[in-house]
Amino acid sequence: MSKWTIGVIGGSGLYEIDGLENAESLTVETPWGTPSDTLMKGQIGEVELIFLPRHGKGHRLTPTTVPYRANIDALKRLGCTDILSISACGSLKEAYAPGDFVMIDQLIDRTFAREKTFFGPGMVAHVSMADPICPRLSQLAGDAALAAGATVHRGGTYLTMEGPQFSSRAESHLYRQWGCDVIGMTNAPEAKLAREAELPYATIAMVTDYDCWREEEEGVTVANVLEVMAANTSKAKTAIQTLADNLQGIPRTTSPLGTETCLDYALITAPEARDPAVLAKLDAVAGRVL
Repeated sequence: MSKWTIGVIGGSGLYEIDGLENAESLTVETPWGTPSDTLMKGQIGEVELIFLPRHGKGHRLTPTTVPYRANIDALKRLGCTDILSISACGSLKEAYAPGDFVMIDQLIDRTFAREKTFFGPGMVAHVSMADPICPRLSQLAGDAALAAGATVHRGGTYLTMEGPQFSSRAESHLYRQWGCDVIGMTNAPEAKLAREAELPYATIAMVTDYDCWREEEEGVTVANVLEVMAANTSKAKTAIQTLADNLQGIPRTTSPLGTETCLDYALITAPEARDPAVLAKLDAVAGRVL
């Protein structure tokens, strides 16, 4: 591969990106339903960007009701080579202050009410999630965030909770004991589905609050989050533009994790036992191997 086509999934507060040339709005239907919103496709120089607001414009969708499968399918169907997630999060670590950006490298999934796989009865597959984040894409995005003026922490474990409620103090303390660094409500389903779709995935986790583990402070509220979010969103938009600028003239190579071919070793259902109806739904995400 030589061309970068980066799918950008915008989280809370990020509902558009700036600087796109030849921008066009696309409506995509998938076998998994309708994505969160229309997708915006354009270029910054030689780099193609496809933007999708995770919660829909106006923040219509809860973390549980985001159509994760439709979103990832649509980005794959439109030719994305990589996915960059922009996500608001709470900090579980004193050193990660509101306003900081964390380039996470690990995930813990505590969600329980979501569809997290494209596969199932009739076509079973097991992909590795040992290393859920693409280190190459994370490094590039972190460099861009740093250039945008953000305080950037490299590495960290993101715990994905179901939500939409924030944590109890007991939960927040428990997650700190587990060694988690930040907490959010969206990234684990996305990362798993991106891996099944053979798309390298990375996250810029934007800290908005300290969750509720600091006993001397009030717990996190939407008012706290919105106060920090505006500044975070401005830096995130600049980081996306800077990332595209930095990639000009740099050919895209495959992820060091081998994500683009991970399904070569993941399919377990014998060819004669595969359900044609299930295979038809997998045309975009797994068409390369099916």
